[in-house]
Amino acid sequence: MCHRCAWATATELEQHYHDEVWGVPQSNDQQLFEYLILEGAQAGLSWRTILQKREGYRRLYEGFDPATVAAFTPEKIEQMLLDSSIVRNRLKVTSSVKSAAIFLDLAEKHGSFANYIWQFVDGQPVQNSWSSLQQVPAETDQSRAMSKALKKAGMTFVGPTICYAFMQATGMVNDHEVNCLRYQPCRQLGETFTL
Repeated sequence: MCHRCAWATATELEQHYHDEVWGVPQSNDQQLFEYLILEGAQAGLSWRTILQKREGYRRLYEGFDPATVAAFTPEKIEQMLLDSSIVRNRLKVTSSVKSAAIFLDLAEKHGSFANYIWQFVDGQPVQNSWSSLQQVPAETDQSRAMSKALKKAGMTFVGPTICYAFMQATGMVNDHEVNCLRYQPCRQLGETFTL
């Protein structure tokens, strides 16, 4: 029997995300932007809710191109808030547009957003070795440092817990349980990862 992390066993959508995305090191700025927005949208909600709305987000956020999102007008935001295919929270949507501009600024200053964000783990995925979900922390020193830096830059919905979830999603940390079918593949990807 294939063993997956305990959180990823309820639905096919969660299994697919767990098996294909979670913990895979990402250096593509557009993908990093997508996860930054989706993790912020999750605040106070379940990740399952966000996964169910992911295609809606991709459509309304026009493929998560940060330059496109940064140019969204107040009228576009109002239209988005009428669409139930995303979480219709005004603060989260307006925050995401503001964050897109900050994202672009950080990318320009550092050569890419990936260069900027991966500095919080010294450019290499953190390889954890948890035997159960209960051992996985909600935040770490690195996620607290990331949160502080992103907030200082002007972003919102980037608290330490959101930042840690972002780190897990983008493979900055490998938090698969050691007996999970994805632990070793993600560990190997992490060991060969370069920016």
